[in-house]
Amino acid sequence: MALKLVSRRPLFLGRFGYLGEETMIDVNELRKGVTFTMDGELYRVLEYEHHKPGRGKAYIRTRLRNINTGSTIKHTFISGDKVEDVYVERRGVQYLYTDGDLYHFMDTETYEQLAAPRSVLDEAAMYLKPDMEIVVSVYNGRVIDVDLPTKVDLEVVHSEVAVAGDRATGTLKTVTTETDLQVDVPLFVEVGDVIRVDTRNGEYVTRV
Repeated sequence: MALKLVSRRPLFLGRFGYLGEETMIDVNELRKGVTFTMDGELYRVLEYEHHKPGRGKAYIRTRLRNINTGSTIKHTFISGDKVEDVYVERRGVQYLYTDGDLYHFMDTETYEQLAAPRSVLDEAAMYLKPDMEIVVSVYNGRVIDVDLPTKVDLEVVHSEVAVAGDRATGTLKTVTTETDLQVDVPLFVEVGDVIRVDTRNGEYVTRV
């Protein structure tokens, strides 16, 4: 089923996506996933913590990803600071294939193909399988982030050898999945098994 998503207050710019009118927002409105510009650079919020000391102004600690470089920084804002908000389009896409450092997707509604470098996907690349449907965020024609399903099913292609007698101890072992993701699993999981993994923390959920 095609994913149908609508961006916030977009202005249509043809086949290159949507680009909203930029407005200044208070940093208290920042949340995980919000995209904004600061000092001429485009950032996306990865982590956000609001602190209110006994005296003085509240402050907001953030961890941000620079969309252009892929690097992450820590930045502390003071309550009342403002940044330039940007609006992105969220599009349902199907993952097609990888070509070197580029990951290729197809819009499930328009069939337009989009590509994103590994630096944008970061750890999300370890959960992608061909034909998987996910959601991407597009800003000014560029994929700037991906949203995975909470859980994905991956086949085990390599496993550590379990030591005799370990099965009664609750010991875990490390396996490698078809996407090269390494996961700690119970000893009964074997090569060829399909396991469900939580994409938020990379942890084993169950054997499928």
